[in-house]
Amino acid sequence: MSEVENNTTPNPAGDEKLEKKDCEQQQQQETTNGSQQITNGDSFKPEDYKSLYDFTVKDIDGNEVSLSKYEGKVVLVVNVASNCGFTKSNYQQLNELYEKYESRGFRVAAFPCNQFAGQEPGCDADIKEFAKKNNVKFDMYSKIDVNGSNAHPLYRWLKLKQRGIFGTQAIKWNFTKFLINKEGQPIKRYSPTTSPNSIESEFKSMLDPEKTSDDDQQPAAEQPNSQ
Repeated sequence: MSEVENNTTPNPAGDEKLEKKDCEQQQQQETTNGSQQITNGDSFKPEDYKSLYDFTVKDIDGNEVSLSKYEGKVVLVVNVASNCGFTKSNYQQLNELYEKYESRGFRVAAFPCNQFAGQEPGCDADIKEFAKKNNVKFDMYSKIDVNGSNAHPLYRWLKLKQRGIFGTQAIKWNFTKFLINKEGQPIKRYSPTTSPNSIESEFKSMLDPEKTSDDDQQPAAEQPNSQ
């Protein structure tokens, strides 16, 4: 093996340059086409999507992810921002609920969005760092648009399935929430001012039963009858 191949010394400066370049490319792309390369938004056909599981998105690291990973789970989908007045309380409560109910099939899918007062201006690397500092455990996805011609198909579908007050579709602000049942269907939409904790009682009954200590015990082996 060559000397170059053997060189595994980390290069933080180089990594920072790559991240900066990636950020610049992402921000340039957003300026031209909107977030997450949605350039053919007008071709969206709701009938192509039967459930949440039919969608593919990018995670915060840029990897393609099928939302079929949530089959059989109860999911709270929320558009997030790092610099909003609702950020601290929502991130904290979402994290607490996720950690409390993860074992019973509860998931949070967070989609950063910069369409509301520019409160999520950073690139995915910036957002990931913010989430890390806030000890976020739930799923973070790449920044998207939730309104307009470049809105991600997932959000077009969610807004059709669960409209806002007075039947409007548009997302009004950061931290609008959609509750998805175990069949992958959105069953309720919550306003940005609705705290995650206030939703707990509504989804708790939908989760898997809580395990008890008896569930972990193996049944005793049958003893042969003595004659």
